[in-house]
Amino acid sequence: MRLTNATRLRDLRFTLLGIPGLETYHMIFSVPMLCMFICALIGNCIIISVIMCDQALHAPMYFFLYMLALTDLFLSLTIAPKMLITFWFNASEIHFIACLIQMFFVQFLTIMESGILSTMALDRYVAICHPLRYASILTGQRIAGIGVILIVRAVVVVSPCFFLIIRLPFCKKYGIAQSYCDHMAIARLACADTTINSMYGLILVIIISSYDISCICLSYIWILNAVLKLSTKSKQSKAFSTCTSHVCVMSLFYIPGLFSLLANRIGDSVPHSLHSVLSMLYLLMPPSLNPIVYGVRTKQIRTNVIKFITGK
Repeated sequence: MRLTNATRLRDLRFTLLGIPGLETYHMIFSVPMLCMFICALIGNCIIISVIMCDQALHAPMYFFLYMLALTDLFLSLTIAPKMLITFWFNASEIHFIACLIQMFFVQFLTIMESGILSTMALDRYVAICHPLRYASILTGQRIAGIGVILIVRAVVVVSPCFFLIIRLPFCKKYGIAQSYCDHMAIARLACADTTINSMYGLILVIIISSYDISCICLSYIWILNAVLKLSTKSKQSKAFSTCTSHVCVMSLFYIPGLFSLLANRIGDSVPHSLHSVLSMLYLLMPPSLNPIVYGVRTKQIRTNVIKFITGK
C-alpha cells in the first residue's frame, strides 16, 4: 500500500531500531553514549566560553577551534537526546518531518566539521611556513568569509538529499536500522528505485572527503617539509607538538567515518548492529574527545581552561 504525498507528510512515522539484534543491551550501550554526550556538552561549552571571554585567544587558530567546538556541540545535541530516549524508554517513534530535519542537520554538521578540519590544517600551514605573513593572510574578514563559504557549501550539497527523500513513495516498512535518521537508511524504506539517492550520496561523500582530505594531506606535507628545515631541535619539537593535536582530531573524525561509510556501502554483508555502533561512534566520539585533545595538547587552551574552572 502506497501513501499519497499529503498523507505521507502528515501521518508517516518511522521507528528507530537502535542497535538491531542487540535491543536487550540498549541500556548497557546507553552508558558510554551518555558519557560521550556529557563530555561533548561540557567540553565544547568550556572551549566556546574560554575563547569568547579571553581576548588573548581572539586569533585565527582559536576562531577555527571555536567553530569546531560549536559544530561539535550542535552535532551531539542533534544525535544524542533522541538516541538516549530510544535506549532508555523504547520511545523509538519519530515523525517523518522530524526525521528529515535530523537527517539534514547530521549531514550539514558533518560536512561543516570536515571543512573546518581542512581549514585548520591550512591555518597550521600558514602559521608554520609563513609566520611573518600569518596575521596579514588570515585577517578577521577572511576568516568570516571562510565561515560563510563552509556554511553555504554544506547547505548546497545537503539540500538535494532532502528533496530526493521527499519524492519517494513509502510502503508499510518503517523500521530504520539505526539510532538516528540517515539519508540512505530512510531511502531503503521506500518502495521505489533509490539508485539516484545512492549515487548522489556516494558522489557527495567522494567529492567532499577527497577535497578536504587532500587539503589536509598537502598542508601537512608542506608543514613537514618546513619543520625539517628548522635550525634547532627545540623549534622542530614545538612545531610538531602544535600539529599533533590537529592530527589526532582529524584521525578521530575521518577514520571512524570511513569505516561507517564502508559498512554502509557493503550493505547486508556487514551486520546492522555493527554498522549502527560504528555510526554512533563516528558521530559522538569526535565531539566528546576534541575538547579533551585540544585542552591537553594546546598550552593556551589548557591554561585558560584551568583559569576558567578555578576562577583564578
